[in-house]
Amino acid sequence: MRRFIISIFLIFIAPCSVLVPYLSTASAQQSWTADNGNGTFTNPLFYDEFSDPDILRVGDDYYLAGTTMHTVPGLVILHSKDLVNWENISYCFDRFDFPDDAFALKNHKEIYGQGIWAPCIRYANGQFYVYSNINGKGLQCYTAKDIRGPWKHHNMQGRIYDLSVLFDDDGKIYAIHGYGEVKCTELKPDMSGPIEATERTIIPEGSAVGEGHHMYKINGMYYLISTDYYPNGRTLCSRSKSIWGPYETITITADETFGYHQAPLTQVPKGEKYRIGHNGTKFGIPQVDKDATACTNIHQGGIVEDQSGQWWALLMMDFHSIGRTVTLAPITWKDGWPMLGLEGNLGRAPRTWFKPTISTNPSITSKTSLTSPTSLPKAPYDRSENFDGKQLGRIWQWNHNPDDKMWSLKNGRLRLQAQPAEQLMWARNTLTQRVIGPKSIATVELYVGGMKEGDVAGLGNINVPCSWIGIEQGHYGLLLRCYEQATNDTVTLGIASCDAPIKRVWLRMVGDFDHDKAHYEYSLNGEHYRPLGREMPLSYQLITFQGSRHALFCFNRKGKQGGFAEFDNFTVVEPKADRSQNIPYGKTFRIINQATGRPAIALKHGLLHDVAMPTHPDLTPQEKNNERLTRFRIIDKGQGKVILQCEDGRYVSCSGFGIAGDVRLTKDEKKAEVFLWQDYLDQEFMLMSMRTHKYIGKSPTTGSPYSMDFTGADPARRNGAVLRWESIKD
Repeated sequence: MRRFIISIFLIFIAPCSVLVPYLSTASAQQSWTADNGNGTFTNPLFYDEFSDPDILRVGDDYYLAGTTMHTVPGLVILHSKDLVNWENISYCFDRFDFPDDAFALKNHKEIYGQGIWAPCIRYANGQFYVYSNINGKGLQCYTAKDIRGPWKHHNMQGRIYDLSVLFDDDGKIYAIHGYGEVKCTELKPDMSGPIEATERTIIPEGSAVGEGHHMYKINGMYYLISTDYYPNGRTLCSRSKSIWGPYETITITADETFGYHQAPLTQVPKGEKYRIGHNGTKFGIPQVDKDATACTNIHQGGIVEDQSGQWWALLMMDFHSIGRTVTLAPITWKDGWPMLGLEGNLGRAPRTWFKPTISTNPSITSKTSLTSPTSLPKAPYDRSENFDGKQLGRIWQWNHNPDDKMWSLKNGRLRLQAQPAEQLMWARNTLTQRVIGPKSIATVELYVGGMKEGDVAGLGNINVPCSWIGIEQGHYGLLLRCYEQATNDTVTLGIASCDAPIKRVWLRMVGDFDHDKAHYEYSLNGEHYRPLGREMPLSYQLITFQGSRHALFCFNRKGKQGGFAEFDNFTVVEPKADRSQNIPYGKTFRIINQATGRPAIALKHGLLHDVAMPTHPDLTPQEKNNERLTRFRIIDKGQGKVILQCEDGRYVSCSGFGIAGDVRLTKDEKKAEVFLWQDYLDQEFMLMSMRTHKYIGKSPTTGSPYSMDFTGADPARRNGAVLRWESIKD
């Protein structure tokens, strides 16, 4: 291992002048929620990982179950009243109840990339059922009368995974499973296992059907929603009048990436199996093809009908180093098929759309119904934690089963006892939570007074490759270290004080997850921070099947039972969570096409085109007039709907059926096109016609003016449909 060691003497009571404080803002105190507060929502539903979503409605309540892999508590369940605002209300179990060392990260055994995954949540016979698979243990089922628990575990065994379960009208219970060749197996009513000799193939190999099944019976017809990942992610629907087939299959959505390209994917040397503690220099994080879709497009997930009769799809997408997250898309039924998207643009989905119309119907309200609907936007988790309570917040999960004798909440702090481990990924009792995008800053106070020689404690990123910043108790004093597995490097600082021993440090991870990069910082007074280590590339990977996760850890790298470290005031700041200023209401602005880099201009000829703006200060009269025709403002029509008006008084309108040149200018406001603003953050946006459900855009290659025939953004945002606004100061 290459190691860079820098010995410095830091004065605790007088930090050096090069330390730069991090300035928080009011918006940074908020957490991402899809709810825009104006009757619309913007995807993703969550800006953090939630894999393999399965959706269920019981009365006026919606429940969403998701994968948790090797972390515990396991099988997370969220609750919502409107499909947009969610709350974490339950896990199916606190820890894996198998005695195998691998589930507890003991004796160099682990279940990274395994554990429990792809759940199916159902409600029948007055109780909830959650089905899932545990690698090597087979099919598992958890049942409860109350969604909050307690949950009863049924080990059903059998090789059934990535399944859907259907409680049919005749009382039979079917499990649908398999990749390519889709099978159906009948289950025993007491959940003791599959019924022998009932497995049958219902869709043969070669039918272009994948995995991740979700089976529904709608108006007497059987519908199977599934996903295929080759050659890229697609969502399919198969339907039949009989559960046994024959089925016909179509694709119901494809290529909807919301303008996100594929994630960097950690590569392991060919022919070599990944090992925990592997020398990270053998990893590869290659540059990605930004024009490729891969599995970034929305694919695996379920569908649900709301109280008004509108259907919705909740699908996941591979979302850069965040991992997999969830999107909400309206469904339009077409010729008996549940097509994602809107009439005129089927197969694609709006990034911003109107929230479901929810009206509580007392006649269908279930006895299991929870709290009444709320109109206020709400994030699903409380991410910050002061550890003052008697229990950990619901956002936290342990990396494998913890040793409960080796951690505690004590005097308003989290105490972790140091157990032997040579590296973070082997450290038991590591407490984790998902990172949150698009950008966030996670900070924690670390108290080091209880650490013994060889103890290492700090803030890390559980991913492959992993990294951390922390304190090691060396033989001659405290060492501040930053480790990065990707380069197999450690940057080390010797820290000391001229007055008294250092009792605590502040550690921070600053993540830009939309751009897959992060760096660490530290402080000795909680006010002034300086970076340690380089800006690190982040990746998504199919080794642990999870995205980046913050980790609080303490281990002893000398193979001993060491001392302890204490953590306090874990905070997460989200600079981009407040989107209230993202639409330029009341501003004069230019519209820059991301593909051409040129501003849109309202030609006197009556078309919307683009122009190269002169940069010299002395403009000719014609150039001054052209500059004026690139100035626009918004007329607010409510709920994110807008009309665009040029500074010369004309309005943007659209005519025809998507032919080139159909984006025009008119003096009649009644003829102006009403658009739904699609927020892409960082002043980027798209304009979707409320009339045709397509987007205005301009080809970067043909020279044609703006048209309204764009189905959506491409992964690299350079097909001409994604725009950027720049405010103009008079």
